Formats: sequence, C-alpha cells, structure tokens
Amino acid sequence: MIEKNFRYYAKKILLFVLTFITTTLAGSEWITNRIIFYSPDYSWADFLTGMHYSIPFLFILTVHEFGHFFTAKYHKVEVTLPNYIPLWLGFIGSVSFGTMGALIRIVGPIKSRKQFFDIGIAGPIAGFVVALGVLFYGFTNLPEPEYIFEIHPEYAQYGMDYAEHVYDDEELVSLSLGNSLLFSWFENNIADPERLPNHRELIHYPYLFAGFLALFFTALNLIPIGQLDGGHVIYGLFGAKNHQFIAFTLYMIFTFAAGLGLITAGIDLGDFALYSFLYVGFLHFSFKGLGFQQSTTIMLAVGMFAAQYLTSFLFPSVTGFSGYLLFVFLLGRFIGVRHPVAPDDSPLSTGRKVLGWICLIIFIICFSFEPLVME
Repeated sequence: MIEKNFRYYAKKILLFVLTFITTTLAGSEWITNRIIFYSPDYSWADFLTGMHYSIPFLFILTVHEFGHFFTAKYHKVEVTLPNYIPLWLGFIGSVSFGTMGALIRIVGPIKSRKQFFDIGIAGPIAGFVVALGVLFYGFTNLPEPEYIFEIHPEYAQYGMDYAEHVYDDEELVSLSLGNSLLFSWFENNIADPERLPNHRELIHYPYLFAGFLALFFTALNLIPIGQLDGGHVIYGLFGAKNHQFIAFTLYMIFTFAAGLGLITAGIDLGDFALYSFLYVGFLHFSFKGLGFQQSTTIMLAVGMFAAQYLTSFLFPSVTGFSGYLLFVFLLGRFIGVRHPVAPDDSPLSTGRKVLGWICLIIFIICFSFEPLVME
C-alpha cells in the first residue's frame, strides 16, 4: 500500500512539474518571440520570463480543479487528485499553450442531482474568480507602449504608428486574440487606453494572455452539453429530459458554427468533392456518439454540411472558428452529449438554482466565437 501511494503521488507531482516546465517554456516563447531550440540568443532569463505566464495560468487551472476536488470530498464522493497534461510544441518550432489542461477522475458514484451540480459548478466559479484577479492585475499594470519594441525591434522605425505599416504586409502572418464580453469590458473600463496593446500583440502580455485563456477554457468547460461542467449545471437546473433536448440542440448549433470556419463560399462543389466527402465523414463519425440509427446519423451529417455550405454561400461575411471542430469530435465520441441520471433526482434548492444561472451568465460573458485569429 505504501509503495502504491508513493507511485500515485509521485506521478501527480511529476506531471505537475513537467506541466510547469512546458507552460513556462511556452510562456517564454509567447512573451519574447524566441523558441529555445531555434533562437541562438535564447537565455535562462527568457525562460524565467515565461513564469509570468505559467504561474498565473497554472494557478487558475489548479484552483479550478481543486474546486471540483474539495467539493467532491465534501460530498464524500471518491475522486483522484488532478492529472496535469503537459503539451509543448517548441521542439518542432511551433508555439503552444504548454498544456492541455488538467483533469480529475471521479471514482465513487454520484448519488444525487445536487452532488452532480455542486461538483460541476465549483471548479468554474473558483477558477473564474481567480481569473478576474489576474485580468485586473494585468490591465492595471500594463507596461509603457514602447514595451512592444523590445519584442519586435523592427517596429521601432515606425514609432507608435507601427500598426498602420507592419500589418499591411501580406507576407506577415500574426496571431490575434478574439474577444469576449468580459474581456472587452476590462479593455474599455479598467485599462489605461494609452497603454492598451493591439490585439495582435496581446500574446506578448503574459497576464492578459493567461487571463484570456482562462476565460476561454472556463467557457469551454461551461458549454451546457454532456458531462462538461456546464452539462452538470443544466442537468441540475432542468433535469435529465430537458438536459437531453438542450444539450443536443446546442451541440448542433456548436457544430454548425464551428464548421463555417471550413466552408469556403464561391468554390464549385465539384472542385472540392474529396474535401466535402471527408468533412461529411468526420461529421458522421462524430455524430455516431449521439446514439441515433445509422440512417439518421447520415442524414444529420449531410444536412449539417448542406446548411453550412448554403449559409456560407448566401452570407459570405458569416464566419466560424474551425478550431472548435476538435471539441465537436471530443464531445460526440468521448465526452458524450447525454447526461447520466442520478438515483436521487430531487430538484435543486433556490440558492443552487441562482448559482446555476450565474454560471450560465459566466459562460455567456466568457465565450469567444473566434478566440484565435490568424491574420
């Protein structure tokens, strides 16, 4: 038993340490625009600079996961410690977030709708509160505008009007952060407008970037589908039958919006017949997890593609974010769209219902329809 416990805790600690290293490396790459194996001038100081990203980002992530953990313990539901998932792509010369997040595994049975709700809601609310603090600090401690010249010395020749010159370069590809209602509120009400960076440069501001990602991942967790945290909230508020209808409807809407990022108007359908076939196949494979008959699943996949293509053709200005298709796949095939029914399906108290609606509001103000934009 002692040896087993040692292996258990050693694994958790090792994964956390690795994730701290990979997020620090990722942070240093975002902040300094240097990659350790590809920049001859990369230094130890650059690595340490990455902690301005990794520490607040992992702190928010950790608070989120332990919100679930301690709430599960409170309800006497057996649960594992968080497993942190390191992911760093610097070795191939690509930037990354440094992690795919963290997760805990519920071992013991959940016996009531209240327990599902409490465990699901605790993580997002706890992480959200910390994210607010990180964003407030980031927006109230912005460096001087000339800070960007330390990252991009080539901008200095244009002065503070650099955006009018460098972004017109067709060969320049930059990553711009999208927006959310809450992030926009911070920009418009908290930040000093003289120091507010261009959205294409936010990736170099570690506290803003960590806070933005925290809001983004909070919103993803709160999508009211399946056994995501938002799915637990919807199940708690409306019960299993209503959850099934709401989750399926939102999953279809989510898929529709995500697929618009792939569909290009004005291209003859025959010219990308192979592409169309592969995409419909992807939709069919994802939708198989919905539990419908084969014919219905095929009709859903074909109908979704037709609706997306027609919308893009008639309204070319309407776009989506294809990056969400990964989430469509994970929800359809692994996480699931349905929610299990607890033995005790008693309705929630009024106080919990209020918290549930607050969580849905958090989802709305944190969600970004196009979080990352290549321009």
